[in-house]
This record gives sequence, C-alpha cells and structure tokens, in this order.
Amino acid sequence: MKSSTQDKTEGKWHKMKGKIKEVAGKAVGNRDLEAEGKAENVDGKVQEKIGEIKDVVGK
Repeated sequence: MKSSTQDKTEGKWHKMKGKIKEVAGKAVGNRDLEAEGKAENVDGKVQEKIGEIKDVVGK
C-alpha cells in the first residue's frame, strides 16, 4: 500500500500531466488528447484525495 505522501505526490503529477495534455489537445484541435488529459486530471484529483484521506485516517 502506498503512503499518503506518495499518493498525494503522484496525484499532483497526474493532474499536471493531464492539464498539459488537455491544453495541448485544445491547441491543436485533437479532441482525443484533450479528453485523455481531462481523464488523467480527474484520476490525479482522486489519487490526491486518497492520500488526504489516509492522512486523516492515519494509514
């Protein structure tokens, strides 16, 4: 099981990558890349929240 810090760090990384893909997709008119970026951004947010929950629960 990952530590809360690792989950939060990986979540932030995925959010950043997702935002870059989303903006790049919009810029070049690639809807698939834009959608992939949005999905990765959401995945990152979820993973970051999991890390925060682990902090609260103490795991």
